[in-house]
Amino acid sequence: MGDIDSIVITTLAERPALIPRIYEFADTWPEFVHHDPVGGALLGQVAEDFPHYCVVATDGDRVVARGLSAPFNASLDGREETPDQGWDRVLVWAARDRRRGVSPTVASALEITVDRDHLGRGLSSRMLTAMREAVGRQGHDVLLAPVRPTAKHFEPRVPMADYALRRREDGLPADPWLRVHVRAGGVIEKVAPVSMTISGSLAQWRRWTGLPFDRDGDIEVPGALVPVHCDIAHDRAVYVEPNVWVRHRARPHRDAGPAGVIE
Repeated sequence: MGDIDSIVITTLAERPALIPRIYEFADTWPEFVHHDPVGGALLGQVAEDFPHYCVVATDGDRVVARGLSAPFNASLDGREETPDQGWDRVLVWAARDRRRGVSPTVASALEITVDRDHLGRGLSSRMLTAMREAVGRQGHDVLLAPVRPTAKHFEPRVPMADYALRRREDGLPADPWLRVHVRAGGVIEKVAPVSMTISGSLAQWRRWTGLPFDRDGDIEVPGALVPVHCDIAHDRAVYVEPNVWVRHRARPHRDAGPAGVIE
């Protein structure tokens, strides 16, 4: 493992050869998250479709972190910058706008993921800064983020609205990942109550979690921010994940182009 100062962070537009490699390191995402249908359909194209909005970190020849974001137009009818449907919704909007040639008005973070061996070294904060800078270079003033608080899964029955308001004695958020965002200048705006929805048969949930899923009601699942609702009669369990919308000022750059341009 190299020194943290040896890690190089760039956009994927600067290093397109790394696009196929951004998923090659071990992460800590729970298995069920990979079965969100919106993510399954669209997330894999983000790095290729929006390389100027995505960042990658390398430690020597090893890829050790990825940061994905995408632009969308929040001014169209029926849209807003921070929708209740959060992560799922902005990913759909970004893909749709690109397909239709619609100019974006804002960018949203989608994920920052760090290799397990590099956790706890401040790399996530550096990746967030790099993402803000990348978005700023595309001419945007704002980077939004539907944040998935990293310690919320320890208290799945606490409402997200209450959890997001918790503060330490120094006034910063109690949650570690929300704290990184606020330290970086982010402002917590609101909860996205339906940010990601994952539905599956009971057999699928048993396979994803190793739990029996043999009773009706809310099931606490390791890694889940809220309980998963199980319905035996209909052979279905549904997870509706809330996130927290955070607004960042994208760092201005003298070489920033117009916000409507995707290079």
